[in-house]
Amino acid sequence: MQIIPDEKISGYLGYTELIEALREIFQSDYTMPVRHHHFYKTAEGDDNTLILMPVWNSEYMGMKQVTVAPANASRNMPSIFAQYILSNSKTGEPLAMMNATELTARRTACTSALAASYLCRKDAENLLVVGGGSVAKHLVQAHLAVRSFKKVSVWMRNSVKLEAFVASLKKQGIQAEAVTDLEAVARQADLIACATLSKTPVIKGAWVKPGAHLDMIGSHKPDTRETDDDAIRKSTIFVDSRAGALHETGELALPISDGVITEEDVKADIVELIKGIHPGRTSDDEVTLFKSAGLAIEDLAAALLVYKSYNTALS
Repeated sequence: MQIIPDEKISGYLGYTELIEALREIFQSDYTMPVRHHHFYKTAEGDDNTLILMPVWNSEYMGMKQVTVAPANASRNMPSIFAQYILSNSKTGEPLAMMNATELTARRTACTSALAASYLCRKDAENLLVVGGGSVAKHLVQAHLAVRSFKKVSVWMRNSVKLEAFVASLKKQGIQAEAVTDLEAVARQADLIACATLSKTPVIKGAWVKPGAHLDMIGSHKPDTRETDDDAIRKSTIFVDSRAGALHETGELALPISDGVITEEDVKADIVELIKGIHPGRTSDDEVTLFKSAGLAIEDLAAALLVYKSYNTALS
């Protein structure tokens, strides 16, 4: 079994390449059981999550183990750690093992960008990224791979991290700006990409202008959400998968339980968008919302891109 070095992984996961790998694998045949969620408390009373995500097709099998520890932010540590094992699905032979933290962050951002290619207005100019975690750090580049934004704004609670992140984007040639007035910038945004571990809404529906696209990523537990009922009520809703987004994330589970929306209000999942079963955005004034819960098939697409690229480089 190959152990793929951490420093190689990001180099094999270019945003454009990964978006296309995701588009291709979503149209293929695969089996993806519902992932396992286990919630536990640490000795300090922190609420952590263990997630196990299996998937397989006719050639490969993948399994990701993820731990989410929100209190790590106060320890200056990443909130998410993950490992990935890729195997031969016919024989069960393990082929490769890799750190899945970067893999998870990039595939999540790129899945959102893939959805935005169907849901965000083609003439969108203003991008707002909310959050400062591992996923948020890839959202600007991922969304720029599908839309030519003229203005990029970033908001996060930690001002030191915010300035450092914006400086890193500028070094990459991306003219981003750090913002402190979230409401003012949100009211002008054509696409709001939100990836936080907030338990309560940070984006209000009253701020969302006609024609905007909402990319909601951070909520991963049934009691957490990043948008309020107004935003949900005014949006045409899309998901990566109904099984995950409707029941595992408070973004949709809470409004459903409160009678704000029903499960039937979700118009399509990402596979239906890619296959053209649903047309995606249907008007310039429509507010669209994509809720990502994260799927094992996304991890497999990213892991295969790393594995095949790594072996090509070795040959």
